[in-house]
Amino acid sequence: MPFQAIPRELAFYDLFERAAANVEAGARELLALVDDLPNSAVHGATIQDLEHTGDDLTHEIMGLLNTTFVVPIDRSDIYHLASYLDDVLDHIEAVGDLLVLHGLLEVIPQFRQQVVTLVSASGLVRRAVRGLRHLQTVEHSVNEIKLQEREGDWVYRRAVAALYSGDYKAMDVLKWKDLLRETEDAIDRCEGIGNILESVALKFA
Repeated sequence: MPFQAIPRELAFYDLFERAAANVEAGARELLALVDDLPNSAVHGATIQDLEHTGDDLTHEIMGLLNTTFVVPIDRSDIYHLASYLDDVLDHIEAVGDLLVLHGLLEVIPQFRQQVVTLVSASGLVRRAVRGLRHLQTVEHSVNEIKLQEREGDWVYRRAVAALYSGDYKAMDVLKWKDLLRETEDAIDRCEGIGNILESVALKFA
């Protein structure tokens, strides 16, 4: 059988799937860091490597976009999807970096719950992106991503309320608010990815 190269327009799907898998790996490594704080520097370094891989994939997608005449979905959707996937990893790296820099030895329960929500959302993002080739399972996955985003909001509000209860020192309040906000931003970006994929599915329905 003769060798057949993958058409350039179809290469976008492979790159997006690799980028989404990388995002999920970053979220899972962040949870591993949270559950293994004495070795936070090791997990933090792994997250940085994953973020660099994400940057490389983003650059590859953008380069392909700029050199491909026929694309499988709208150019603006390709651009925003690549950017949002990159953003999720940027926020994950920021959380991991802050945990390492602060030298925290334990986390508040609401924060861990929020990271677990991020892991769930990133896994759903990976599933939704896999469905992009044929627009299968996109709608169901997007709905589940939105549920996780609402769960993240719920956890975030209660975490902030707990921080202001008077049980925490002022500096600890500031640290945890930064960590919670960065994690919340990552979850919000997952919802943004879902919205992009939902829009794509509607255009080709």
